[in-house]
Amino acid sequence: MDHSTEAVPNQKDAPVKKTIKLLLKIGITLVCFWYISQKINWQQATQALADANWWYLFLAVLLYLLSKVLSSFRLNFYFRNIGLNLPELTNGKLYWMGMFYNLFLPGAISGDAYKVVLLHKRYGAPYKKASAAVLLDRFSGLLALGVLLAAYGLIVVPDALWDGLFIAGAIGAIIGLYLVIRFFFPDFLPSFWPAFFWGLAVQGVQVVCLYAILAAIGQPLLHAWIFISLVATVISVLPISLGGGLGTRELVFAEGAGFFGLDPAIAVVISLLFYFCNLVTSVWGVYYTFHDPLVDRNTD
Repeated sequence: MDHSTEAVPNQKDAPVKKTIKLLLKIGITLVCFWYISQKINWQQATQALADANWWYLFLAVLLYLLSKVLSSFRLNFYFRNIGLNLPELTNGKLYWMGMFYNLFLPGAISGDAYKVVLLHKRYGAPYKKASAAVLLDRFSGLLALGVLLAAYGLIVVPDALWDGLFIAGAIGAIIGLYLVIRFFFPDFLPSFWPAFFWGLAVQGVQVVCLYAILAAIGQPLLHAWIFISLVATVISVLPISLGGGLGTRELVFAEGAGFFGLDPAIAVVISLLFYFCNLVTSVWGVYYTFHDPLVDRNTD
C-alpha cells in the first residue's frame, strides 16, 4: 500500500508555544508542591522515607515493571488490528522508549506521538490508524482503571448513592467505549475485550505494587490508600504538570488522605515512592532514543 500521499501531521509545536507549555507545567507542579508543603510535616515525611524497607521497595519496582510489560502486550493487540505484527520483544522496546519520552521529555514530542512517527517511517503504518491504536490503548487502560476505581469505591465509600454512581459509571464507561470503537473504529473491535481484561491485569499488578510500598513504610494495607491512588492516577493522566503527573498526584494523595482521616505526610511519601517506581522503570528507555527499537524486526 502506498502511503506517500498521506499528509504528514505536524508533530512539533512552534518553539515559543512549546516553551510556554513547559513553563506552565513546571509552574503547576511547583504550585502543587507549595500547597502541599503548607499542609504536611516534611520532617515526618523524610523520616518515613529514611526508615523504608528497601527490599519491599525493590519488589514494588519489579511489580511496576511487570505492569508496564503487560501494558506493552495490550498495545500490541491494537497494532495487530492494523497489520503491524510486531514481535512482543520489539514492541516492548518501542513501548519502553515511549515511557522515557513521556516522563523525561515533557516539553518535546510525546512518547506516543514518537511511536507513531517511527512506525510510519519504518513500516509505512498510516498515521491515523497508528494514532488510533495508541489512543485506544490509552482509553482501554483508563477504562480498566475506572472499573477498578469503582470496585474500591464500593468498599471505602459506604453510601448507597455513591455506590450506585460507581456501578453506573463503570457499566456506562464499558458500554460507551465499546460503542465508540464499534461505530468509529471497527478495525479495532476484535481487541476490545482482550485489551480490557489485559488492562485489568495491568491495574491489578499496580495495586499490588502499591501494597508493597505500604509495607515498605510500615503502613497498614488499607483499601482507602488504593482508592486514593487510583483517583490520583486518573488525575495524573491530564497533561497539566510534569511527566507522570508529578505534583498533581501528590496533591490528590494529600487531599484524599485528609478526606479519609489519614496522614497527609505519609500520603505524599506513598505518592513519591510510586513515582520513584515509575522513574526507575522508565529511565532505561533512554537507550532506545539512541538505538532504534524497531531495527531488529524480521521483515522477510
